[in-house]
This record gives sequence, structure tokens and C-alpha cells, in this order.
Amino acid sequence: MKQYETVETTEKKLEKVLCNCCGKEITKQQGYFSDFLHIEKQWGYFSQKDGRKDEFDLCENCYDRFVKSFALPIK
Repeated sequence: MKQYETVETTEKKLEKVLCNCCGKEITKQQGYFSDFLHIEKQWGYFSQKDGRKDEFDLCENCYDRFVKSFALPIK
């Protein structure tokens, strides 16, 4: 989950990123965030979620656990 700091202009500055799975903060070093997975999905027709937009972030450890749970390996 991304959290933004309000800047004087209408522009948003990314303040911190939290992993939606474990809740831990993605570390920031020298002004840059450690790598993480960000997913956005706009659900379409013929789904139970038609028109809904889901968005979440995963730290590297949670990503590793997530893909290990797949029945088929990722490429």
C-alpha cells in the first residue's frame, strides 16, 4: 500500500510503501525504495468484480511465498 505526503503543489510525493501482505514498510536507502511488486487490476466484463480496480504492493519475501504457492511455475 503506497502512502503519499502532500506537497505544496498538487503533485504527490511518495512517502512510504507498505507490503499489503505482511504490513512491513519497504525500506528506503539514499532516497530510493528497495524493489517491490506493484499490481493494478481493472476488472472487466463477465467477472464478479466488474468495474472494480484493485491495487496492491508486495515486498520481495511475500512475493517469493506467493509464487511458490502457484500450481504452475512462473516463467
